[in-house]
Amino acid sequence: MLSIQHIVKDYAEHRALDDVSLEIPKGKIFGLLGPNGAGKTSLIRIINQITAPDSGQILFQGEPLQAKHVSQIGYLPEERGLYKKMKIGEQILYLAQLKGLSKTEALHKIKYWFEKLAIESWWDKKVEDLSKGMQQKVQFVATVLHEPELLILDEPFSGFDPVNASIIKEEILALNKAGATIIFSTHRMESVEELCDNIALINKSKKILDGSVKAIKDQFRSQTYRITYLPIAGVSPAVNQPELYETIGSKIFEDEINITIKINKNFTLNEVLIALIPTIHIQQVTEIIPTMHDIFVSKVTADNPQNYVSHA
Repeated sequence: MLSIQHIVKDYAEHRALDDVSLEIPKGKIFGLLGPNGAGKTSLIRIINQITAPDSGQILFQGEPLQAKHVSQIGYLPEERGLYKKMKIGEQILYLAQLKGLSKTEALHKIKYWFEKLAIESWWDKKVEDLSKGMQQKVQFVATVLHEPELLILDEPFSGFDPVNASIIKEEILALNKAGATIIFSTHRMESVEELCDNIALINKSKKILDGSVKAIKDQFRSQTYRITYLPIAGVSPAVNQPELYETIGSKIFEDEINITIKINKNFTLNEVLIALIPTIHIQQVTEIIPTMHDIFVSKVTADNPQNYVSHA
């Protein structure tokens, strides 16, 4: 869908993007991640043609990005852009027509979305009379109404209670299933785990990590496991075996005991279990795979150890 090639963007003395290249696969949900000030918003503004890069280019479905592509993009900014004094129905109708829909088409689609999100009674309300979450619903409708091929969602769950966040999450997944490519920018790593197929992590203006969520999580696997076991009566548990693994922690829950281990290089889980089985009753073995939150913090703090404060 998008090929982002060697983008550089400077603001006075500050370099916001430094030779950033990304491939956004068609039909996928792509997480654009990074701490505040990393350069995510600058990249999003360039994709939306709000600003232009100083060098590099973006291809939209193989063509250089240009004005005609705006009608194929839906953008939900983190800073909401609704007119506070304007009636909601009139505002959505106006924004839909700016995206190229006729009045008849726009009214039909507005009716569909207002019913879908149970906001039919809001037509004559003013934006300033709505809560932040209610405003977010209206902004979401304005973003998706013209059925764009590319959706850019910047913190789409901001202001929502859990029920409405779940509703919007399901709508995002439905739009993706229907063929929309989605760029999803957020600090909520649990949403990345649930929604994203691919991610890129930007820090201090540079891309420091990208790929599929599965491949990245596999890359950060560390041979760490949690083993739950019961002692065997009369047998001394042989659970301290530093030649095979390092014991990171242990806990006792009534009769059960949990140990967390990190297997040494050149050994396998099977070899560890073969050594343990004669002396304990193993109840469960669970691999501890790092979450996207763990990976985010690990990469960003490694890149900027002294000044980083987690927003995830």
